[in-house]
Amino acid sequence: MGEVAGRQTRGTGGPVARAAVGEHQLRDQVGIPSDQVTGRTLGAKGCTHIVRRTGNRFSVNATSAISTKGRMHFMVFTETSDADVMCRFLDRLAGHFDRKVHLVVDGHSAHHSRKVRAWPADHPDRIELHFLPSYSPELNPDELLNADLKRSLPLHSRPRDQAQLAAETRRFFHRRQRQPHIIRGYVPLPWGPVGDHSVLATLNSMRGDTRPAP
Repeated sequence: MGEVAGRQTRGTGGPVARAAVGEHQLRDQVGIPSDQVTGRTLGAKGCTHIVRRTGNRFSVNATSAISTKGRMHFMVFTETSDADVMCRFLDRLAGHFDRKVHLVVDGHSAHHSRKVRAWPADHPDRIELHFLPSYSPELNPDELLNADLKRSLPLHSRPRDQAQLAAETRRFFHRRQRQPHIIRGYVPLPWGPVGDHSVLATLNSMRGDTRPAP
C-alpha cells in the first residue's frame, strides 16, 4: 500500500489529505427501474421491435465502491438513498477492512447530512470521506460500473417484480466481483492504473492542490 503525505480534508471545499495510508475506494449510487430498455436487438425490417415487459413498475437502488486494484463492494436496497442508507453502507464497508478506508464520494445531499458527517467523526480510525469537485460525474469511475449494470440487466433478465430485480442486480455485482480485471478497466487515467496510492494525490490535482505528493 502506497503513501501520500498529509493534510486533512475540510468539508466539501478544503484541501484533500496528502498522508493517507489505508484502503482507497471510489463510491457512487444508482437507481434501477424495471422499465429500462438499453442496448440493441433484432427485428423485422421496417418494423419497430417490441420488447415485452411486465406492466408493473418497480425499482431498486444500489450503492457501490471500487478501487484501482479491482476490488468492489456493494449494497442493494429498496428504500431511498438517504443518510441512513449511507451510514449503513459505511459500517458495512469499514467492516471488510482492518485498516482505515478513504472513501471518495460525490456531492449527493446525503453525503453532506449531519448524520453522515457524524459517522466518520465518531469512527475516525475506520473511514474518512473525500469529496469530488462539484458537478463532475465524469471524474467518478464508479459511474462506469453503473452504466455496465444498466446495459447488462436487460440483456440477461426480465424481472417480474422488485424481488427478482434486486436478485438480478446482486447477481450482476457478484459476477463483477469475480472479474477484477473488468473493475480495473472502469478506472481510466488519471485515477489508474498505478494503484491505491494515486487516488488521493489525483484528487488533490482535481481540487486544484497541485503540489506533488511524495
